[in-house]
Amino acid sequence: MEKETAYTEEMFVRDQSNVEDAEKIARPSVSYGSDAWRRLKENKLAMLGLILIVLLLLMAVIGPHINDYSYYEQDFSKKNVAPNAEHWFGTDSAGRDLFTRAWYGARISLFIGFMAAMIDFFVGVLYGGISALRGGRTDHVMMRIAEILYAIPYMLMVILIMIAMKRGIWPLIIAMTITGWIPMARLVRGQVLQLKELEFVQAANAMGAKMGWVLRKHMLPNTFGPILVNVTLTVPTAIFAEATLSFLGLGVPAPQASWGTLASDALGSILVGNFYQLFVPAILISVTMFAFNVLGDGLRDALDPRLRE
Repeated sequence: MEKETAYTEEMFVRDQSNVEDAEKIARPSVSYGSDAWRRLKENKLAMLGLILIVLLLLMAVIGPHINDYSYYEQDFSKKNVAPNAEHWFGTDSAGRDLFTRAWYGARISLFIGFMAAMIDFFVGVLYGGISALRGGRTDHVMMRIAEILYAIPYMLMVILIMIAMKRGIWPLIIAMTITGWIPMARLVRGQVLQLKELEFVQAANAMGAKMGWVLRKHMLPNTFGPILVNVTLTVPTAIFAEATLSFLGLGVPAPQASWGTLASDALGSILVGNFYQLFVPAILISVTMFAFNVLGDGLRDALDPRLRE
């Protein structure tokens, strides 16, 4: 039988660490927003899109003032001049500087895109949120109305409204948002229907909270990620729709310029070999759509709580 070992106090080393230190969390807590921003920064393609959007916005502000040319003054002695040291993007068939007109057009195209996205956001969130929170017959009627409107082809609706209204920036925005809010409303409704069954929402309703308070305090913060991604992807859709309408002659009236009107005006010059007049607005539209789409994809990944580490 083995002899038991006698343990003495000298055989042990006393733990000198502070008890309070043992309770501390080694890793600092990171908020949802900080973690989403960290993951977005790791997505190089999304950050490239964000940088391009910032540059486009900056050039839309300062671009028309970089040189001494106006977006509307005509000089037929300089018409159809190819890009050179004086006219960086060349001139159009009326002798107007395309560099100035391109960045002035960026103001209109980006303004229409952002305003259409914001209107779709507010109307869609309000409509979809109320429909889901009220439920029952209210939800049924509201969604049937939305489905009937959504069944009408989007571009056909926009063209008909533009024909009936006077040409301008705000008629364009109204035409594009008359049914453009419906996808946002359906997204919000689906998200709210999932959230309204959770315990904290039911507790708020049981305590007598008003519908608007529940929507503002509980629903929107928990659906912010998908909504933000949808808004980001709505902007290039509105810009492309505006360019299509302007290309068809239903855009902003002359002498105002948007990227769509620049492309439309360049059609006649292509026949004589002035391709640069079409390349300028086409490249700007393509870069803008690329930037918003890759940023939207990056935000979708960054805001997904299932990917949070």
